[in-house]
Amino acid sequence: MALRCRVAPPVCLLLALALLSPLVACVSAASSDDDRLRIATTVAPITSIVAAVAGDRADVEGIVPEGADSHTFEPPPSAARVLATADVLFMNGLWLEEPTRDLAEANLGSETRVVALGDEVLPEDEYVFDFSFPEEAGRPNPHLWTNPLMAARYAEVVRDTLVELDPDNAEAYEANLDAFLRRVDELDRAVREAGETLPPERRKLLTYHDSWPYFARDYGWEVIGAVQPSDFAEPSPREVARLIEQIRDTGVPAIFGSEVFPSPVVRRIGEETGVRHVDVLRDDDLPGEPGDDEHSWFGLMSENFVTMIEALGGDAAAIRAVPVAPTAPDEAVYPQ
Repeated sequence: MALRCRVAPPVCLLLALALLSPLVACVSAASSDDDRLRIATTVAPITSIVAAVAGDRADVEGIVPEGADSHTFEPPPSAARVLATADVLFMNGLWLEEPTRDLAEANLGSETRVVALGDEVLPEDEYVFDFSFPEEAGRPNPHLWTNPLMAARYAEVVRDTLVELDPDNAEAYEANLDAFLRRVDELDRAVREAGETLPPERRKLLTYHDSWPYFARDYGWEVIGAVQPSDFAEPSPREVARLIEQIRDTGVPAIFGSEVFPSPVVRRIGEETGVRHVDVLRDDDLPGEPGDDEHSWFGLMSENFVTMIEALGGDAAAIRAVPVAPTAPDEAVYPQ
């Protein structure tokens, strides 16, 4: 219905502008939102690291649900929508999320940047091939983010990318990175201090999922084995017998299962060898719920390090003292 003005023309003009101003504001807000950088990510730890750098200056949305097997996860059709509108996709790379990469290649815009963080920070001569990632397969262990030093390098690559794509918010991205790196330094010192409460012969890991070699290499630990074989199936009886022999030979007091990959094998191995079995390690499922303080990369790593050190007989008080809440506003979308 048309609005008919019965007052003087100047007054009518003012009235019309007053009525239109909220609509103009809405359009301006929508335009501003459209100008925000749209960021897609894969697994939750990477989403958390990216969100720590992006803060409230960009829209961040993950694709791989927390607790899913990122090695084999097939993204749903809804992920194509996220990818189709993204300005940049941050993924781990190193062959971790191949189904997601395939979907991205089919749906990303022609100008969308794809940043494989692992490929960016890890030269080939530093690849780790091991129990679940044998060299003959040609694909190195991709779990770099469980090493705080490498998580810091991931964040630096994120900062470089965001500053290039969104220079107007460069100052905010730089400040967010600085805050993240300061906390990583604090966690790094705490992990080393807590690790020293264990004698070297106890700084040994036998885990279900093979996620810790880069951490072990830089922090003076040794990964003596992984239960899950390279095809991600359950181990054969011969492989289980070999692991039992390793545990008896090394004298490790605890072995570690995975919350993401539940398996009765770890329990059976623990019962057979008489060592403690702990089933709560996780490498890409953040603790708590989105919005909780502990739902962050820091929360994930703190929980894992405390679990490992205390189960092996050490004192993790230094790690418990490090805050785990995000260092910048975390407005990312984490699929569940």
